[in-house]
Amino acid sequence: MKRIIVFDDSTQRLDSVKLLLDMSPDLECVGCFKNTANVLENIATTQPDLVLMDIDMPGGDGIHGTIEIRKKYPDLPVLIQTIFEENDKIFESLRAGANGYILKKTSPEKFLASIHEALAGGAPMSGEIAVKVLNYFSNKSITNDYNLTAREKEILKFLVDGYSYKMIATECNISYNTVNNHIHKIYNKLYVNSATEAVSLAIKEKLV
Repeated sequence: MKRIIVFDDSTQRLDSVKLLLDMSPDLECVGCFKNTANVLENIATTQPDLVLMDIDMPGGDGIHGTIEIRKKYPDLPVLIQTIFEENDKIFESLRAGANGYILKKTSPEKFLASIHEALAGGAPMSGEIAVKVLNYFSNKSITNDYNLTAREKEILKFLVDGYSYKMIATECNISYNTVNNHIHKIYNKLYVNSATEAVSLAIKEKLV
């Protein structure tokens, strides 16, 4: 029996997904939560085999929750379930570490099949989402800049060149605290936790 937990701010959705899971012979819903404010505690308490994650939830959204899960539970499958089909939501979720991305309008049969696929190590996606992903990667003119501002790219370039926070502040004629704030935003956008990781990703993705 595989243990599943669900994050969604809709009580109706939580109830319907729980019912669907509990009716399946090899799946069991062991927790329902309306946001990701206590996501790591929720996981520690329920010990799931897979997480079903909504994106847009007040008090703790699914992107943040997925990032937190990845830090402590790198191998725990996280399957995004959402109404969103926008490119930014799709790629933000995947960059955060989601294993798959399915739309809530997906039929119950395909929904359960996606869960089983994710549990088996796959990366399920609704058809509409798969098309967007394929189009994204086949279009060579698209460059992923992680929505960095011009100032953030400038500061990231200084990091790549080995500048300290103090040196960056001097070069940009801004305060040390302002540099720190910019770098914190850069870390959040790149989904990294250190200057080393930021520099490595910047070089790999040719961001600067």
